[in-house]
Amino acid sequence: METSFRAQAGEALRAEGHRLTKQRDVLLDVIERSDRHLDADSIHRLARARDARVSLSTVYRTLSLLKRRNLIDELHLSEEHHHYEPKSTSQHFHLVCSDCGTVEEFIGGAVEALRDSLRRNRGFEVTSLQLDVVGRCGRCPSGATRPQR
Repeated sequence: METSFRAQAGEALRAEGHRLTKQRDVLLDVIERSDRHLDADSIHRLARARDARVSLSTVYRTLSLLKRRNLIDELHLSEEHHHYEPKSTSQHFHLVCSDCGTVEEFIGGAVEALRDSLRRNRGFEVTSLQLDVVGRCGRCPSGATRPQR
């Protein structure tokens, strides 16, 4: 049976001498339950809606610890700030619409073929791969502009 993200994160916090406070538990829940890729400000805003005592510094410290423990992925998604998602057991990639900002996950057979080709032809074993494909989604009309956040 696979251990949940929150259980793994709680163990990681305790292993580094931190308590699993109500505020941290709210942060972990926000990250685990999100159906989109959140940046630190979005995580903070969603967590504060549930517990006004959650500070931005707690968000950044918690994200740093989760990243150090390899429990979350830090994604750039063609922007200057990072987005976060719990580490997934299945390799997936991202389609990023440069007009509306929509991020869609996909599994790439061509990427697996590239990985296999690198192993076979060059003896190169890929241990990590991030791929963000940036373009315009089918829902955006040509020439649309991305709304400001």
